[in-house]
Amino acid sequence: MASSSSSPLVLSNPIFSFSHRSKNVKILAFYKQSKNPLFRTLSNQNPNNPFIKSSQFIPKILARASVNETEGKSSSVVIDDEVLVGEDAATFNIFEQKITSWVYFTGILGVVLFALDALWIDSSFGFGYGKAFIDYVSGISDSNEIVMLVLIFIFAAVHSGMASLRDPSEKLIGPRAYRVLFAGISLPLAVSTVVYFINHRYDGVQLWQLQNVPWLHHLLWVSNFISFFFLYPSTFNLLEVAAVDKPKMHLWETGIMRITRHPQMVGQVLWCLAHAIWIGNSVAVAASVGLIGHHLFGVWNGDRRLALRYGEAFEVVKSRTSVVPFAAIIDGRQKLPKDYYKEFLRLPYLTITALTLGAYWAHPLMQAASFRLHW
Repeated sequence: MASSSSSPLVLSNPIFSFSHRSKNVKILAFYKQSKNPLFRTLSNQNPNNPFIKSSQFIPKILARASVNETEGKSSSVVIDDEVLVGEDAATFNIFEQKITSWVYFTGILGVVLFALDALWIDSSFGFGYGKAFIDYVSGISDSNEIVMLVLIFIFAAVHSGMASLRDPSEKLIGPRAYRVLFAGISLPLAVSTVVYFINHRYDGVQLWQLQNVPWLHHLLWVSNFISFFFLYPSTFNLLEVAAVDKPKMHLWETGIMRITRHPQMVGQVLWCLAHAIWIGNSVAVAASVGLIGHHLFGVWNGDRRLALRYGEAFEVVKSRTSVVPFAAIIDGRQKLPKDYYKEFLRLPYLTITALTLGAYWAHPLMQAASFRLHW
């Protein structure tokens, strides 16, 4: 039952009035058939939302809905803050997976990587537009710091600009086609920016030198490792990333989202601080300033886009989450379940762990590959 000390969402629409005699069925029917914009949005945009699906919906409502059970007397349903309005993140059921979908995913990934190599990276195919792009940007200034910032600005403008145009563009050409277009433009720019950073990370002016501090490497390694759990919550559904499944704009609410509503920004800040402190020169600082600035803009732009897409549902999620990590938990707006740790014991988080460790161990290979490009 919802406690009087909580800050509940009161759904005062008359359609939610009912008597106690069949409240189980009526609660479910009212929420699924309601004309209230909050639940209409949830039904339309999140058909798999556990808040809407009957198998999980009734237990949560019965556990947390406050109902006036006086015979014949109307009442409103009061929903406790713990009831999910957004989606449960990082859920993965192996038995719901289709082998054909993952075959398509593998094929698409192979085609994308081949096209990226042939058109952007490897000049032996007669293209190699990546080298021409880097040469053009490098011609703007002799300063590696300025070139680094320009590369980040170009990527940020394209990436955030196309994200902002997602809704009208998807209506025009469809979600899958727009995802392919989005990835086809963003991915080469991201690769160019990363390769330039790797190749020039030790250029510029040395501002500090802390690599001899005994404990610093371990501290920054842990910080960098943690950053990847924040950086990639949007890739929980890889089939959507590859447009095998229809791409959607998700309103996540569990897992890392309880700590911060914008985990990618927090992860990028952690990653940038760790690398800037370790490298300690002006190029690393320039890269950090550019990336953090881009993600701070993404905080505003992301909230704006979610508000436009989800309306009242997003306002509910926003009211009980925070941009600053742990702020909503500390001030009591976010109620952590007793078994909160289970929201991280899921395959996507385990995959992120494995890929993060793999990326760390593959650093020498990444550096060697970048050096061969001479960007």
